Amino acid sequence: MSRKTLPGFKLSMGYTLFYLGLIVLIPLSTLFLKTATLSFPEFWEIVTSPRTLAAYRLSFGAAFIAALINAFFGFLVAWVLARYPFPGKSAVDALVDLPFALPTAVAGIALTAVYSPNGWIGHFLGQFGIKAAYHPLGIVIALSFIGLPFVVRTVQPVLEDLDPAMEEAAKSLGADPWQIFRRVIFPAVFPSLITGFILAFARGIGEYGSVVFISGNMPNKTEIAPLLIMTKLEQYDYAGATAIALVMLLVSFALFLVINTLQWLSSKKVGMEAT
Repeated sequence: MSRKTLPGFKLSMGYTLFYLGLIVLIPLSTLFLKTATLSFPEFWEIVTSPRTLAAYRLSFGAAFIAALINAFFGFLVAWVLARYPFPGKSAVDALVDLPFALPTAVAGIALTAVYSPNGWIGHFLGQFGIKAAYHPLGIVIALSFIGLPFVVRTVQPVLEDLDPAMEEAAKSLGADPWQIFRRVIFPAVFPSLITGFILAFARGIGEYGSVVFISGNMPNKTEIAPLLIMTKLEQYDYAGATAIALVMLLVSFALFLVINTLQWLSSKKVGMEAT
């Protein structure tokens, strides 16, 4: 049966558009309306100031690096949870979701205490000349912490649903474990891995609570864009805050559009190879 013939389409579609407009489109439109109160020279001066550009580079760069780290280690965690039984598996599985439940400010305080120069891990790293807290490295650590569940929870169900017969067939044809992983498992998991990467990257771009404590908030060094927006709001510079937020929104949308296009092309390629 075609899904288009199911009853209730008009009502459900109307509710969907109403809800998205109320929750997403209307609030986002205020960014454009408030920013429109600035002249173009004023807007350009705000979004291209050295402090703002440094905050952009740090926010997007740290979020991208953290998402890459989570893509690798999140895949390993999902692989272990999906493929191997071991004592305490339920506890480890629940531990993955802890960043979802833990308030981000609490996570930031905990990470700062652990990675500060006097902390358990920070003191150890200091012996090798590595500074984590109050340094861009600390921001990457915080974003890796809050982004890990997105990768694990998107990859794990796909690994669990893979048909073992495909791996057995490849093995019977003489494929070694690496070939089975590279040609059978990874192509099937790759779209979900990209999805997890996108979600972790998006979460990291706008993260504030877990980063504000561990970063040190030094302008042009460890100040992230969300913190700069909050600073302008505290100074009642609403137009300046929305201008910075608007640039983040447009850049994020462009990046997600590119990544989603690559994901679609990858899925299409995998489907063509399967047929």
